[in-house]
Amino acid sequence: MTDFIREGRLFRVSGFNPSHRLLFLTSEATLVDGTTTRVEVSFGHVELMFLKPLYRKGLHIRRATAAEFGVLSERHGIPAEDSAYTWILDPEGESFVVSAHPSWREAEYALMGERESLYDGPWPPEFPAESGHVS
Repeated sequence: MTDFIREGRLFRVSGFNPSHRLLFLTSEATLVDGTTTRVEVSFGHVELMFLKPLYRKGLHIRRATAAEFGVLSERHGIPAEDSAYTWILDPEGESFVVSAHPSWREAEYALMGERESLYDGPWPPEFPAESGHVS
């Protein structure tokens, strides 16, 4: 299993497209947290989400444990077949998304030029970047 961990960064909910059921979380390069990269996380086929607008201590995206899913399923009526698609976003387990496997992209902000998002334009880009999926 591959988790997505970016601790100590400020992430924000940067967009949701209801017609395509796409959710985006973004962390900008900031002097406050001493980062130089932009990180974007994408969730596709979103069925349900319980989010904070900001994640000040970073993200740790992982699949919900059986115990966590049991609580969420009972509380929010999530069907059992969605257990493999329920993602916890923070160490406290207070935020979650039911969706397809999340993906992420990260690149040095200074190299992005005019590009506003790592999910816009061709991939891979003409500058060094990293990407992956949470599984």
